[in-house]
Amino acid sequence: MMCRVFTISRSSYYKWKKNPAGRRQERRRRIQQDIKDVYDLAKGCYGSPRIAAELRAAGTSISRRTVAKHMKEMDLRSKVWRRYKTTTDSSHKEPVAENILNRDFVCLRPATKCVSDITYIKTTEGFLYLTAVIDLFDRDVIGWNTSDGMSAQQTVLPAIKKANENRSFAQGMIFHSDRGVQYACKATVNTLNSYSITQSMSRKGNCWDNAVAESFFKSLKTELIYGKKLMSKQQMKTAIFEYIEIWYRKNRRHSYLQYKTIPEFNKMIHNSNNNFFPAA
Repeated sequence: MMCRVFTISRSSYYKWKKNPAGRRQERRRRIQQDIKDVYDLAKGCYGSPRIAAELRAAGTSISRRTVAKHMKEMDLRSKVWRRYKTTTDSSHKEPVAENILNRDFVCLRPATKCVSDITYIKTTEGFLYLTAVIDLFDRDVIGWNTSDGMSAQQTVLPAIKKANENRSFAQGMIFHSDRGVQYACKATVNTLNSYSITQSMSRKGNCWDNAVAESFFKSLKTELIYGKKLMSKQQMKTAIFEYIEIWYRKNRRHSYLQYKTIPEFNKMIHNSNNNFFPAA
């Protein structure tokens, strides 16, 4: 009788009775597939907060708690990080700058406060060194450089030049780093002076004074390197380029920016024309 009223075949009825999907089950399946798609796109690096933000940006109304529940059921976990050794060589006789930044990582305008650091990355051909310059305004890596050696000419100076080309430094901009010889040497000091930059350095042995740079390297190594096979230097240079220029600067969602991408954040600032600032 039901089949005749609704003009469906009896075989369709029995098929539905055997495996009833229902709206709730279908929505559940779609949500879990969307979560898996975002997780895979982020190469397993996103946890529930960033996945929830990505889904909301795509038009799906969902909470972080709901995403976390589904991820637990699906046995999806974001990558964990581990500590890495410092490359700082502070055993030198070069003058050390005062800690002017003093952990004030809040910045309301572009290119007025930047932090920089150097880290090493292991390859099949020895170590590759990565130098980064990060604008505290939006956490953008505005300048970076990879090198085979650790001198200032190979590390810090090219990164500073690239940073100024990408985003012109403001007069008196604070440039903060650790006490490494690459930052304390005359070549770097003279370069910063030529841009009218105010140099700032961390206290001895205090990594928290440069926490933003440390956090960036932690993210890069966790999301790009840990758990992967060793690459050649050229392969690693290509991978770093793709990570920074394509993923980190354009597509990655940053908790500091309220889980917006850097372009989304800057567009919002431009359109709002106010003093909005993300929660620390």
